[in-house]
Order: sequence, then structure tokens, then C-alpha cells
Amino acid sequence: MKRRLYLLLLLLPVTTSAQLIYEVSGNGSKAQSYILATNRMVDRQFLDTIPNLFSYFGCCDKVITEFTMQDYEAINALRQAAVLPDSVKLTDFYSDADYQLINQSMLLTLHMGLDKLCRMKPSYLTELYRTELFRQWLNYDEERSMESFFELIAQEKDMPIYGLDKVGETMYMLFDREPFHQQCKDLKHVIDYPEQEVRQERTIQTMYRNGLLADIAYQITSPDNTTSISYSDYQVYAQRNKEWTKRLDLYLKQGGAFITLNCIYLGGDKGLLAQLRAAGYKVKPANKEVRNK
Repeated sequence: MKRRLYLLLLLLPVTTSAQLIYEVSGNGSKAQSYILATNRMVDRQFLDTIPNLFSYFGCCDKVITEFTMQDYEAINALRQAAVLPDSVKLTDFYSDADYQLINQSMLLTLHMGLDKLCRMKPSYLTELYRTELFRQWLNYDEERSMESFFELIAQEKDMPIYGLDKVGETMYMLFDREPFHQQCKDLKHVIDYPEQEVRQERTIQTMYRNGLLADIAYQITSPDNTTSISYSDYQVYAQRNKEWTKRLDLYLKQGGAFITLNCIYLGGDKGLLAQLRAAGYKVKPANKEVRNK
């Protein structure tokens, strides 16, 4: 009976929340820094389940994220970058039937049609549509998301906040990393197969809650993944991780950096954690008791 119970326990999913916060040290750093994997689909209350998380945050004197949302001039520039050039029209890239299909899907899901959205880049429309799908099917709530939580806390505490991407790089990642014709194809695919997007995001969310960052990377790069975030996107992220590793070097040498980044950037052979190890840093799950400075 005991043996049977033991085997059943082995088959149960194991929650390893500690594997979502990593300590970075060595390579000449003056003190430890920490990297927190985030997932915008997960409520910020989940942060309470990560052991010692707020104590680690209390040991740090700066917050580093992908792109600081407190730079309002940059945010305005991003809004402008989402708009199509005057010389480009969506109707030139779709048949009448496909254009009407996209229009009807937008109306049903977003309650806005292409009469209002046709001047936006397809990559923007894809993300807009995906986000609404997640609101409806996965109960995504931007107000409760963990994504920018520590950035907001840092702002309240007057802690410096640094973004790893420059404005132009963020524009490129959001709106221009795919050729325009591919953006149009991706938008049509999301409209045709919304359940794939939701299923993929649900799978990643489950892996995230169990601290399986490497599994998330493999899920994205799998040949079976035909969603809007797939192998080609991961290759772009991998290249950017190399640049991020260089930009993080100064902050890590100083120590006391609290780094919050989406989980899709961190795991796998080309993830940021692997890149930092390759650069000479010691990166390990942070799971010991700590005290605030």
C-alpha cells in the first residue's frame, strides 16, 4: 500500500515556485542580484507563493525590466509606431473574403471593426486580438497581472528603474520583426485558429506555475507549435538575450539588481539564464532564507 501511494505521489504535478526566482552572483559582482520570471496571464497574488520573494526584492536597490512603462514619451512613440505608413493598405494584402472574415472576427471579439482599426499594423492587431481572447477564455485581467508589479513598487519607493531595450528596439520587437506580408499571414492564422493561441497560452501558464522554464522554451520551439509565438520568435529572443547579457553586466557587477522578465525569455539552451552562465555568472535557484538590508 505504501509503495502504491509513493508511486502515485511521483505522478502528481510538483509545484516548484522557487525555480521562478534566480540568484545571480560571481564574475566580479559586489553582491547578489535576482531574476524573477513573470507571466502576464498570472494574477499578482501568485507572487505570494514564491518563497522569500519579497525578501529578495528588499535586498535590491534597483529594478530592471524589458521596457520601462514609466517612460511616457517612449510609450507615445510606440503608439505612433503601431500605425501603418500612409502608402500601405491592409486591403492590398487580403482577398475581399479574408478581409471581411477578419473584420467580422474583430467586431465579434473586440467590438471594433477594420473601419476603425485598418490603419494599424497587423502585428498590433494580432496582439490586440490575442489579448482579448485571453481576457475572455483565460480570465486575463491587466489590472491584476503580475507583469509590472515590481516596477510599480519601485516607483513608489523611488527606486531607479532601467529598461533593457531601447525605444527603437522595442518598436522593432513589437511591430517590425516580421516582414509585413508575414504579419498579415500571422493575423489571418490567429483569426482562423484562436483555440491554438488559447491552448498554447494555457499550457505555458501551467508550466510557469510549476517553475518549468526550460519546458516553456521547448514548448515554444516545438515543430508542433504553429501559434503566433513560435520557433522563429524564440530565435529572435535568443539573439536579443546575447545583447541583454552585455547590458546587464554593469548592473550585475554592482549587485543589488532585481530583474523582472517574461518567462519565455529565460529558459532553454539559448535563454537568458544560460547566456548569463556562459558569460561567467553563477546562476542558481534562490531558495535560502534572507534578510532585508
